[in-house]
Amino acid sequence: MKLVTMRTILTSALLAFLSAPVFAVPQASDVVKHYADLAHAVYEDSLVTARNLQKAVDQLIAAPTVANLRHAREAWLASRVPYMQSEVYRFGNAIVDDWEGKVNAWPLDEGLIDYVAASYGAESEDNPAYRANVIASPSFTYSGQTIDASHITKDLLAGTLHELGGIEANVATGYHAVEFLLWGQDLNGVGPGSGNRPATDFDPDNCSWENCERRAAYLKSATDLLVDDLAWMVAQWAPGGEAREGLVHGSAISGLSTIVTGMGSLSYGELAGERMQLGLLLHDPEEEQDCFSDNTHHSHYYDAKGIQNIYLGKYRRIDGSMIEGPSLSALVAATSPEADENLRNQLDATMSAMEQLVDAAKRGEAYDQMIGRGNGSGNDRVQAAIDALTSQTRGIEQAAAVLQLASIKFEGSDSLDHPEAVFE
Repeated sequence: MKLVTMRTILTSALLAFLSAPVFAVPQASDVVKHYADLAHAVYEDSLVTARNLQKAVDQLIAAPTVANLRHAREAWLASRVPYMQSEVYRFGNAIVDDWEGKVNAWPLDEGLIDYVAASYGAESEDNPAYRANVIASPSFTYSGQTIDASHITKDLLAGTLHELGGIEANVATGYHAVEFLLWGQDLNGVGPGSGNRPATDFDPDNCSWENCERRAAYLKSATDLLVDDLAWMVAQWAPGGEAREGLVHGSAISGLSTIVTGMGSLSYGELAGERMQLGLLLHDPEEEQDCFSDNTHHSHYYDAKGIQNIYLGKYRRIDGSMIEGPSLSALVAATSPEADENLRNQLDATMSAMEQLVDAAKRGEAYDQMIGRGNGSGNDRVQAAIDALTSQTRGIEQAAAVLQLASIKFEGSDSLDHPEAVFE
């Protein structure tokens, strides 16, 4: 009886083994195509959340109450979640990198846009428009020319004001212009608290700082323009779009190089270096990305998440559904399981380090406080995330070597490569 039972068990096990699906190693071209599919999904989600922000801004302008201002701020925060996961597409995809400055440029000289505190200073040697205050100025002079700002429109913001005079700090459009208008300046330094703009700044009947109608017009134009720009990028990754077609109809090796370049450049030069190490070296609260809202911990977290998404070929959409497909991870594992496991572990370690930043913020310690001088535990927490990003970049380099992508070059950063130069 026991023998029959054992034979039955062995037979069942063998049949299960033979009927189990066999997963083939993905083709490089399929990995590249799925990468484009993920791009389309993450930009679609960015557009959906930006449209939600647009509705909240319209509601705020129609009824400038404390509750409606809070709702608009919450919509802005929600819009950052998918967008930051898209930034891994910036490096290696010229069409994204050329466009990115319209939607996510920072830091910005906010005195170009609206009123600022006296501590901001009266002028800047580097930027003649440092205190232009377009909202209060129907016209102003720049480099001997009169700028007509009597009507605040999308064309004025994008065509005239954004990067006025070729100066990158003249950021007139995108997420951070909207952020500044919703929160106002964060005047707390490395102390607790974000910006605290009152809802009455948008109320013509009870205006707290003059020019409320123009301020509302600027906020609406900047938000509408953000939606337009994201809709354009969604189209680039849709079937037939320029970004997609250039990748999926190019060589598979070139496509893989694009993917790995984006991962490594965001991981090392941009996120670990320019966005994190620089601010930590200087202990400067102005060197945090979402500086008006104190949302930087989340932006860094989702930047890192975007890198992990691309390697694993997974993205969780804002509706909760998961997109999965042929992954770079599977391609690397087919040649070197050790390299794949190493990189997956490093990506997990980075996300754990980023979660420490998020958890600290939930406890009331914002990112600008973490990088403040004298905050040893906060500094260590940020440095641990930087070190994890640097370590995972070495894992990305190893993956590139496994895939024989010899021409890969990642973005660097003085703050990591030549920290002494930061203080020169």
